[in-house]
Amino acid sequence: MKEKFYNYIQHLQDTITSKLEEVDGKATFQEDLWERPEGGGGRTRVIENGTVFEKGGVNISAVHGELPKAMQTYFNVGDCNFFACGLSLVLHPKNPMVPTVHANWRYFEMYNKQGNIIDSWFGGGQDLTPYYLFEEDATHFHSICKKACDKHNPSFYSGYKKKCDEYFHNSHRGEARGLGGLFFDYCKANDDFKMEDWYNFVTEVGDSFLEAYVPIVEKRKELPFTKAQRTWQEIRRGRYVEFNLVHDKGTLFGLKTNGRIESILMSLPPTVQWKYDHHPEPGSEEEKLLNVLKNPKDWV
Repeated sequence: MKEKFYNYIQHLQDTITSKLEEVDGKATFQEDLWERPEGGGGRTRVIENGTVFEKGGVNISAVHGELPKAMQTYFNVGDCNFFACGLSLVLHPKNPMVPTVHANWRYFEMYNKQGNIIDSWFGGGQDLTPYYLFEEDATHFHSICKKACDKHNPSFYSGYKKKCDEYFHNSHRGEARGLGGLFFDYCKANDDFKMEDWYNFVTEVGDSFLEAYVPIVEKRKELPFTKAQRTWQEIRRGRYVEFNLVHDKGTLFGLKTNGRIESILMSLPPTVQWKYDHHPEPGSEEEKLLNVLKNPKDWV
């Protein structure tokens, strides 16, 4: 399974970066191959200063070795070995009318000292973070997510949409990071789903990403915007940074387990603002977004 999924994310990275370069029309992804001293490595691809994408990354990694102490404690296990691979992407567009997007699909195995698998699971998801609310964009994104889920289990979309709303939540602000999407983790073999079934589901979601996001980008990338709207985008990006550094489990694990810092912090936007006690004008488009972030809704 690990070879199969790693081959899949390598191909998916190629597919996604090629399409995003086509959408941008100017910038290309710069590739950085790296090795992890403890075992494994990755292929980081970053795009910057494009016509559409101000900054973004589409990264894959496959790492292995002894499970770090911090993860032993988290999983409540003793000394054991692990393998983890995944694709993680974040795209920060230049135009505030185009939403930021995040996605991740991953696979994890743990082994005893004899090399036998003692646990394995899939995880991942994709979520949308707009700066201005276009309800038809939210409906489109969620409709594609639901379509991918429904092919495998009619209960998946509502369950994983709820988990996404709960996870990508800045509890210290009392608001969601964005409009959500899907979030799933610890997808393990059970009476109903074999690991092969989970592989088929996760790759279905991965394959749906471009269909969910690119039409939104194409529709919004040339809309005019003002300096004030750009300022609002940077203020909202600040909330994105807050979530990633305060709450995101992947970021925190990476920082605690000697992860590759450049790949971990690739998710952070290039320009951000924090304004003291900032509140949007009552009745404004900015307040309209904020109201939805404080009260997540069903889009499909």
